Amino acid sequence: MQLSARLKPAGWAVAGTVRTPAKAAGLQAQGIDAQVWAGEGAPRVPPGAHWLVTLPPDRMGCPGARAAGAVAKDAASITYLSTTGVYGDLKGGWAFEGSPLNPGSPRAAARVRAEIQWRGASEGRARLVRLPGIYGPGRSPFDRLRDGTAQRVIKPGQVFSRVHVDDIAGGLAALLSQPAASGVFHLCDDLPAPPQDVTAFAARLLGLPVPPDVAIGEAGLSEMALSFYAECKRVSNARAKAALGWRPEYPTYREGLAAILDAEGTQRSGT
Repeated sequence: MQLSARLKPAGWAVAGTVRTPAKAAGLQAQGIDAQVWAGEGAPRVPPGAHWLVTLPPDRMGCPGARAAGAVAKDAASITYLSTTGVYGDLKGGWAFEGSPLNPGSPRAAARVRAEIQWRGASEGRARLVRLPGIYGPGRSPFDRLRDGTAQRVIKPGQVFSRVHVDDIAGGLAALLSQPAASGVFHLCDDLPAPPQDVTAFAARLLGLPVPPDVAIGEAGLSEMALSFYAECKRVSNARAKAALGWRPEYPTYREGLAAILDAEGTQRSGT
């Protein structure tokens, strides 16, 4: 929705696929041509459209590539959203767009397969946008702090790159306006940071006590959460800035979290 809100005022017609009629009706009410696609057969795609593919992969790669790859040649551009997890663990080092791929989990390996599929279907034209951890309204440390489940999980030396959902929308809008731009792009903020620092800052914004430190081995994390801590890297956004003229509206988690809290206050006040 954040991307549509940027594109429609600029005159773009926006269409997309969803899994349920209820979601389709909600998007149609906002002027988006939404169709229900259950994953079988090719969805209806107008010739000359710009494709943005956000489907999560399965074990065989991207369901969208298998369903619609045969008509990818008719697209004005194809942009596939992937993950910086394809680089694996860099032990705190920097991930650049040309860094070797070394997926350390089945999920990341599936992303690599999906990237290969889209590059093949598009004869190399597909743009790959690799994203780090995403946060935004309803998807931030505020939620865990409020329900009392937040922890400051400590793993010495651990840092993550992250990106606010609005900055993803801004970067994609910039990319879609430049269909000749090619290759790999990273959309992320400017400050890779330890996750415990983000939690502490969010607690102070809420006026709540900062949760105590908990060693990672004592935090009771799920297998999924532990898999994120198994990789440590810093992600460079220099190419997206240079090639697209994009800059993150929220260059660090501090600005991003403050904006989320401000927006919540505005919504509660009804203004």
